[in-house]
Amino acid sequence: MIGSFLMMSSLLAQNKIEFQERTLDNGLNLIMHRDNSTPIVAVAVLYHVGSKNEKPDRTGFAHFFEHLLFEGTENIGRGEYMEKVESIGGTLNAFTSNDITYYYEIVPSNYLETALYMESERMLHPKIDQVGVDTQREVIKEEKRQREDNRPYGSILRETMKRAYQEHPYQWVVIGSMDHLDAATLEEFAQFHADFYVPNNATLVLAGDIDYEQAEEWVSKYFEEIPSGPEEFFRPSVDEPKKESEIRDIVYDDIQIPAIIQAYNLPPKNHPDSYALDMLSTYLTGGNSSLLTKELVDNQQKALGVYAFPLELEDGGIFIMQALPNMGVDPDDLESEVDRLIKEVKASGISEREFEKLQNIMENNIVSQNSSMEGIAQNLAMARVFYGDPNYVNKELEYYRKVSKEDIKRVANEYLRTDGRVVLHYLPKPQDND
Repeated sequence: MIGSFLMMSSLLAQNKIEFQERTLDNGLNLIMHRDNSTPIVAVAVLYHVGSKNEKPDRTGFAHFFEHLLFEGTENIGRGEYMEKVESIGGTLNAFTSNDITYYYEIVPSNYLETALYMESERMLHPKIDQVGVDTQREVIKEEKRQREDNRPYGSILRETMKRAYQEHPYQWVVIGSMDHLDAATLEEFAQFHADFYVPNNATLVLAGDIDYEQAEEWVSKYFEEIPSGPEEFFRPSVDEPKKESEIRDIVYDDIQIPAIIQAYNLPPKNHPDSYALDMLSTYLTGGNSSLLTKELVDNQQKALGVYAFPLELEDGGIFIMQALPNMGVDPDDLESEVDRLIKEVKASGISEREFEKLQNIMENNIVSQNSSMEGIAQNLAMARVFYGDPNYVNKELEYYRKVSKEDIKRVANEYLRTDGRVVLHYLPKPQDND
């Protein structure tokens, strides 16, 4: 073990999240937060690997491993991983993004040692064999059919990302290409695991009813023996070129109602403008009281709905809006009205009343995110990886409080540029008259 624990505390008394942090000799980042109010504990492992770490001809590997690492290990039988956690009254899940892969378990605190053993097993002894690979290939194909191929507007993210990113690996979606997964060999999968799913590319967080000394002892017992991985990890160094002209296209889909998609590239997740942009996107499309919903759905009744998919990504995100025209409304007319409303915000900003409401929404969001042990665990892990400091969880609210109305107007003009956006019109496939 390296060093001693450093006690951290919140800068904001109302949301104080105390924790201890250290780094094991093998490079594993360990963060622990104690809350003995409820006899549960969240055990989370964040691997700093996502779809952006893949090769262009082998996409979908990170998402594939999200599934494969539930298959079992050398010491846990195939299909038994979930059963073991659920048998002790626990729940578990995982997700993959463009930047990370995240696993978590929530268990009764008297089973903390069991949960640590389970997570250490799939880090040290994953079962990467042909049976598991073949099984998960079919699982992921079915997932793609349900979420993308057979779902109205299911291809929006895929069609948008490949136009919004010309150079950066964000241009492919997290689920990747089924052809790439089919073509990959067992050795390629094993190498991907060896390259990224290692202690020095991972952050382990324990949050809940724990004893620091006992938890440290168990972490040492189960994780210290795991060898470090590479000294350096592949991270794309591509700077996405700034687009100087609008990209506009039509996508025909199995839909009955057209859709208008507008997408704007955003700065990296840790950029100072991210806070103002988050508030701007919330003002425009964040729920029933947002500007576009009130104006286009409620007042003008030109839209059936307006939705947003803001992706804050490590190397530069994207803000995607979707608007569905009401019956009898031409998609071009609805798009023009969306543009008019955004142009007004860029010219005049927002009112003091709306600004105060936004501040309250942001504060409530942050409080809500830290209202559960799993939420705290995830936020501590992401703070460590994306901001280099778990104590960011105790500073985030202050960054939002520093945003002014002028900042929101400024970022609207800087980032919601018509000459650098992607616009897609989703239209029903033409009827076959044969």
